[in-house]
Amino acid sequence: MMRWRLLVAEALVLLAAARLLVAGVRLGRWRHLLGPVAVAAQARSASDGDRLLAKAVERASLHLPGQTKCLPQAMALHWMLRRRDRPAQLVIAVLPDAARGGVDDLHAWVACGDEILIGALDQPFQALARFGH
Repeated sequence: MMRWRLLVAEALVLLAAARLLVAGVRLGRWRHLLGPVAVAAQARSASDGDRLLAKAVERASLHLPGQTKCLPQAMALHWMLRRRDRPAQLVIAVLPDAARGGVDDLHAWVACGDEILIGALDQPFQALARFGH
C-alpha cells in the first residue's frame, strides 16, 4: 500500500512538471527531456511493473485540477520507466490527412513493443516521432 502511494506521488510530481513544460515552455527547450529519437518500435513486452507505473500515472492525473492531456501523461510515464531503466517509447502521432480537422489531431502514448501502456485510442494515428532511452 505504501509503495503504491509513493508511485502515485512520484507520478503526481512528474505530471505537474510535464503540464508546466507543455503549457509554458517551447518544445525546443525541453525536447531533450524525452530522450533520443528512436528509429523503430521495440520488440520488448511490458512487465507487470510497467503496467503498475501506467496505472499510477492515470491515478495521479485524477488528483490534479483540470484535465491532464495525453502528452503530459506520456511524459510522466516515460520518465518513470526511464528512471527504472525500463525500455519503452514515447510516441507522438497525428491523424491521417483525411481524418484531421479537430482539436485532437495529435496524440501521444507510451508503448512497450506492441502494447500501449498509456494513451491507447481506437483511431488510425500515424507516428511522427518516437523517443526512447
